[in-house]
Amino acid sequence: MRSVIMEEPGKVVVEDRPMPTLLESTDAVIKLAASCICGSDLWPYRGAQPEPVDHQQMGHEYIGEVIEVGDDVKTVKPGDFVVGSFCISCGECATCRDGYPSRCLKAIAAGDGFIGMRSNGTQAEYARIPFADGTLIKTPAYPTAEQIPHLMAASDVLGTGWYAADAAKAGPGKAIVVVGDGAVGLGAVIGAKQLGAEKIIMMSRNPKRQELAKQFGATHVVEERGEEGIAKVLELTDGVGAHGVVEAVGTQQAFDQALGCVRHGGYIGFVGVPHDSSIGTDVLFDKQVHLEGGPAPVRKYLPTLIDLIYKGEIEPGKVFDLVLPIDEAPKGYEAMDQRTATKVLLTM
Repeated sequence: MRSVIMEEPGKVVVEDRPMPTLLESTDAVIKLAASCICGSDLWPYRGAQPEPVDHQQMGHEYIGEVIEVGDDVKTVKPGDFVVGSFCISCGECATCRDGYPSRCLKAIAAGDGFIGMRSNGTQAEYARIPFADGTLIKTPAYPTAEQIPHLMAASDVLGTGWYAADAAKAGPGKAIVVVGDGAVGLGAVIGAKQLGAEKIIMMSRNPKRQELAKQFGATHVVEERGEEGIAKVLELTDGVGAHGVVEAVGTQQAFDQALGCVRHGGYIGFVGVPHDSSIGTDVLFDKQVHLEGGPAPVRKYLPTLIDLIYKGEIEPGKVFDLVLPIDEAPKGYEAMDQRTATKVLLTM
C-alpha cells in the first residue's frame, strides 16, 4: 500500500509499505476513504521537535471502511464506514469514563495514545486501529462524496477546536476569542457558534481565513497583534475582556495573546501543541484564569459532530482548500508550510 513517509525534516516521500494486519483481538483494519495533513505535522517537517525524524510514517486523521476486525470488537464490523479520533481510547478505563479518552490509561500503557505512532500512520491507503470499540464511531449511513471532507475534519481539527471552545466555556451570552486562524481555530469558531456564544472574535490577518471564519459564525475579526490586539478585544468586550479564549497555536506569543484577552476569572482552552512556551503562575494568580487543554478528547464529541454533519447543520470540510491524491502529499506539505493552503485533503 502507499504510505506517506517523512525521511527527514523537509523531505516527504510516498512509498510502498506492507499492508497492516490485526495484531490484537481489539484491533480493526480500515481502508481509508481520505486522510489529511495536520498543522502539527509541520513541526517535524520544519525540524522543530526534539526527536529526530527518521523515515517516520505520517498521519493521524482518518475515515474509511472497516475491512477486518478482531474477535473482541463488538461495535463495528466489516463494511461499516467509520470516523476515528486521532487519539486511541479503550472507552473503559477511569480516564475514559471521566471524559478524557485522549489520555486513555490502557492506550498509553500499551505504548502511545497517539494513533499515528501506534497505527504506523494514517496518511496511507490502509491503517490498523487499536481499541476499535473505544476509538471508532460508525456513521449512520455511507457518506456521500460531499460529506467526506466534513467527516474528515471531525477526526481531529473540528473535534479539537470544539473541545477548545468547550473548555473556554462558550455558551449563550458569552464572548469568545479565537487565537489562531488555522483549521483548529476555524473549528473552534464552529464549536463556539454551536455552543451558543453571542460574540465570537477571530484574530486573523488572512483575508481568506477571515471570510471562512465569518461563514462559520465569527462576529468580529481582529487583525492587530500584541498590545494593539488586546486593546481591540477589550474595546469589543466593554473593557473587561472575553469570557473565554481559544489558544490554537502553541507559541509563547499566542499564549500571551490569550492571557491578555481573557477577563479576570475567565477561561482559556489551549490546544495548540506547545513549542518553547511557558506561563508564570503569578499571571494566573493575578487574573484568576481557568485553564484546560491538551490533546483533545475528540472521541467524546464524535457522536455530536457526526450527527450535525449528517443533518447538514455544519460544514467543517470547508477548511480543506487544497485536495491532492496521496501520491502528491509532498506538495501538500510544502503548501501548508508556506501557508498557501490552510488544510490539505489527501485522496486515495
